[in-house]
Amino acid sequence: MVWNKKDLQETVLSKIGSHKFIIVSNREPYVHTFQGEEIHCEPPPSGMAIALDPVMKVSGGIWVAHGAGDADREVVDSSDHVKVPPDNPHYTLRRVWLTKEEEEGYYYGFSNEALWPLSHIAYSRPIFNEAQWQIYKRVNEKFAQVILEELNGDTGFVFIQDYHFALLPRILKEIRPDIMVAQFWHIPWPNPEVFKVCPWAEEILDGLLGNDLLCFHILYHCQNFLEAVDSMIEAKIDREKSSVIRGGRETFVKPFPISVDFEEINTLGQASDLDEKVKKIRRELGLKDRLIGIGIDRVDYIKGIPDRLRAVDLFFEKYPEYLGKFTFLQLGPLSRIHIQKYKEYNDEINHIMVETNLKYGFKDWKPIVLRKAYFNLKEEMVYYRLANVCVVSSLHDGMNLVAKEFVAARSDGDGVLILSQFTGSARELTDAVLVNPYATDDFAHALKTALEMPAEERKTRMRKMREVVQENNIYKWAGKIISEFKKVEPRQPASSRPV
Repeated sequence: MVWNKKDLQETVLSKIGSHKFIIVSNREPYVHTFQGEEIHCEPPPSGMAIALDPVMKVSGGIWVAHGAGDADREVVDSSDHVKVPPDNPHYTLRRVWLTKEEEEGYYYGFSNEALWPLSHIAYSRPIFNEAQWQIYKRVNEKFAQVILEELNGDTGFVFIQDYHFALLPRILKEIRPDIMVAQFWHIPWPNPEVFKVCPWAEEILDGLLGNDLLCFHILYHCQNFLEAVDSMIEAKIDREKSSVIRGGRETFVKPFPISVDFEEINTLGQASDLDEKVKKIRRELGLKDRLIGIGIDRVDYIKGIPDRLRAVDLFFEKYPEYLGKFTFLQLGPLSRIHIQKYKEYNDEINHIMVETNLKYGFKDWKPIVLRKAYFNLKEEMVYYRLANVCVVSSLHDGMNLVAKEFVAARSDGDGVLILSQFTGSARELTDAVLVNPYATDDFAHALKTALEMPAEERKTRMRKMREVVQENNIYKWAGKIISEFKKVEPRQPASSRPV
């Protein structure tokens, strides 16, 4: 069965009923910003926010998130609420205000200088700072107070997103053990040996075990989490049920690979003006009738952009017949530029691009074109259709939704996906051309394989991948988690039972 909006809506009504449904994330699904004297509203550059927005449009409810837009305060009511989407409201966004110190310490600091590199095998050393940890704890407590205000005594359902809130589940359950709390950890969970280097590892594990349901993208991350619990804290693990009992409370640990709204993206990919927009981009960038490869990523060191560009460089060295015939477009916004590691990473990308273009470029042709800007979903459709090849070469990624977006966008049934074997999506999209992004020679050969793949094989591979994404769409993902919610009703801790 292919899930749709109606199926999810029926599941929400049957499983949650009249109780409040609250999603919690750091990134808000809609940001209000000043453009001159006018206020504009648009989605942020966040795969998580884009994926969950259609879920909230169906289920209604409240989304609690950090209000980071410079015009966010101008549009909320006295309770810091605003209805979204602005053109056709379906749910309520509750904004949480953070001080500059809190944003620096909790988000840029502990979340992204400690937990992010700790969880990703990208060989970037995590930074553990006591002051940032204390701010991280304080912000988790602030979010807990806002959520409790929104619940207002209701035995509701709280669905927490990601690594910014490792302590939040425990805080909520200590105050309201009767509510249902689940969390989706959108990034990988490292093996126990890696996780142990965190000075506050035990507190993080204890915080996450406040959940009734803890979700990861793939089974391997679930197993890593259970191993970390087994080796670091007192708890009883039931591996058959994939659960942990601590303090008499049980937390189920399950894999649920996230996906995209296939129906919406497929429809956007069939827009009547899409071909004309593709022609316009070709004219603007001087691409003529050349073969095109694309990468669409935030500028983040886990995305493997330098490795990708080095593979493009080697591709032209090994296969000079493609000089002037193939152009690689690297698209996407700058990210976390406040952090030194990201500044250095951005400089590295620029350096490789300049060196490659100097080495091979001529007349009106450059082998690599960078466009460091945010593109919304409709704008991305043009580039997805433009591309002969889409490259997703993350060094380590929980899932990576760009790969699934590209597949859903190709309603013409054409195009080739080159996909890192170190992404969660590689476990589902097995008909992509899978690569090890560290193996530059093999990567360069994969580009040649993709560009020279016969049309019949391209279409067969794309058809199979589209079937996978269509069946395992965002509505099925959310529906399965909500259904699992009801299987793990919270119970009061059995204080007489030993841990």
